[in-house]
Amino acid sequence: MEIVQHKFFHQKTLDLAKSLIGKLLVKETDEGTCAGWIVETEAYIGPGDRAAHSFGNRRTARTEVMFGPPGYVYTYVMHTHCLVNVVSGREGDPEAVLIRAVEPCEGVDLMFERRGKGKKRKELTSGPGKLTKAMGIVKEDYGRSLSEPPLYIAEGREPGEVVSGPRIGIGNSGEARDYPWRFFEKNNEFVSR
Repeated sequence: MEIVQHKFFHQKTLDLAKSLIGKLLVKETDEGTCAGWIVETEAYIGPGDRAAHSFGNRRTARTEVMFGPPGYVYTYVMHTHCLVNVVSGREGDPEAVLIRAVEPCEGVDLMFERRGKGKKRKELTSGPGKLTKAMGIVKEDYGRSLSEPPLYIAEGREPGEVVSGPRIGIGNSGEARDYPWRFFEKNNEFVSR
């Protein structure tokens, strides 16, 4: 598996959100390695993005990593689910890309163990909280470099048609809820909606 070079993350946030589609998200744990092709992302461009945690340059212990260089992990917990983001933008510009869904390709049995044997395969990683649970990505991965194990992004496969639309679950964010900053592989069954 060829891990992407750190320079890959040095692109504009919207470009990065789109170019992550088809890349491989990998997590190594003591139980084993899980990997999936990224099929859905969402870009968050604070300080002017009402849906971003860093809106208005809000700098807290939680958002601190977003003020650093791109290519690092931003994890946070929402409604008991850990969510994983790629820090993007230039240092000092707190931006990030949420990884919303992946298509499993390695460690599928382990994913079933973590998510529940009764799940359908397409339910394993078809949402941001589902994929972190299935892959063993935890809040403590916060701040890791995405260019080295145990949590990293590798070269993947050429995706199908990539389309964009409004982001999901941000209804209280004014005009930002309509920005077409969600990117996904068209017709992939693992896309969250």
